Amino acid sequence: MFFNTLLFKLFKNYAKFKSKIKIRKRKMSNTPLYENVTDELNLGEILDIEIIQSLWGGYGELVRLKCKNNTVIVKHVKLPKPSEHPRGWNTDLSHQRKLHSYEVEVNWYEEFSKDIDNSCRIPRGLKTFQNTNEWLIVMEDLAQAGFTTTTFDANENHLISSLTWLASFHAKYMNVKSDLLWETGTYWHLETRPDELKALKDNELKSFAKKIDEILKNSKYQTIVHGDAKLANFCFNENGTSCAAVDFQYVGHGCPMKDLVYFISSAVEPQDCEQIEEWILDVYFRALKEALKIYQPKIDYMDVEEELRELFIIAWADFQRFIKGWSPNHFKINSYSERITAKAIASLK
Repeated sequence: MFFNTLLFKLFKNYAKFKSKIKIRKRKMSNTPLYENVTDELNLGEILDIEIIQSLWGGYGELVRLKCKNNTVIVKHVKLPKPSEHPRGWNTDLSHQRKLHSYEVEVNWYEEFSKDIDNSCRIPRGLKTFQNTNEWLIVMEDLAQAGFTTTTFDANENHLISSLTWLASFHAKYMNVKSDLLWETGTYWHLETRPDELKALKDNELKSFAKKIDEILKNSKYQTIVHGDAKLANFCFNENGTSCAAVDFQYVGHGCPMKDLVYFISSAVEPQDCEQIEEWILDVYFRALKEALKIYQPKIDYMDVEEELRELFIIAWADFQRFIKGWSPNHFKINSYSERITAKAIASLK
C-alpha cells in the first residue's frame, strides 16, 4: 500500500516537472507550416512558437502559437517512423487505433465545438488542415478564456469543478449518437484491446471481461463520454472553481461511469479513494441531477442515478481489466481497485 502511494506521488511530481521543462522549449522548424495557419485565420505575424508537449508515441506535438493578433493552440499530428512503444504495444492495431483517434478528434472540433457551453467548457475549434500523413487542429487557447492552470495535485475545488464538468457533459449528450465519433468511447474498451486481454494474468477477471463489457455497452443510459478524462486533461481558473476539458481523441458513446472511474484513478491518491468515494459519487450525482433538469428534463433522474450507481463498480472492473493486462505493475493497481473489482465480479456470479 505504501509503495503504491509513493509511486502515485512520484508520478505526479515527475509529470509536473516534465510539464515545466517542456513549456520552456522553443522550436522554429515548423514555422512555414504554421504560417499557413496564421494566414488562413488572419492571426498576423508569429511572435513565438511554444511547444507545450509532444504527442504520445511520437505522433507530433501540441504547440501554442503566439501571434500579433491572437494566440491559438495547434495540435500538429504527424505519422511517426516505426519505433518501439514504451510499453511494448507497438502493433498495427495500436497504430490504427491512434490514427482513428485523431480522425475522431478532427470531427469533434469541426462539428461539436462551435457553441460555447460554460457548464462543460471546451476549446472552440477554429480550423483543421489535413494532407496524406499529417494534419493540424487549430483551437482556441483556453488560457485566454481564464483557464490558466493545470494540476497534478487536485484539491477539493479541482475535484468539484471536474466532477461537475463531467456530469454536465454526460447530461448534455445523454442518448445522443453520432457516426463521427467512436462507436465505443474510451481507449481501453475490450474490443480495441485484445492484446492486453491476452496478456492479462488475472484469470477470473479475464473470464468476466466480456460480460462486464456487454453490461456497460447495453446499459440504458448511454451518453457521449470524454474517453480520456484524466486530471491532466482539465484546465482550471486560478482558484480551481471552474474548469474546461481538452483532448478529445477518444470521445464516443458509452456509460458515463467509465469517465468517472478513470478520472478518480488519475485525481485521487489510492489510499484516499476508500475514504472519499461516497463524497465523490454524491458530488457527481448532485451535479448530474441539476444538469439533466437543463439538458434532458424528460429523463427520469432517479432511474438514471439508480442504474449508474450500480454500474460504478462494473466500470471500475472494466478499467482494471485493461490496466492489469497493459501494465501489471502500474500504481493504479492497488488495494482499493482490487477490492472494487472483486466486488463487481461477485455481483455478476
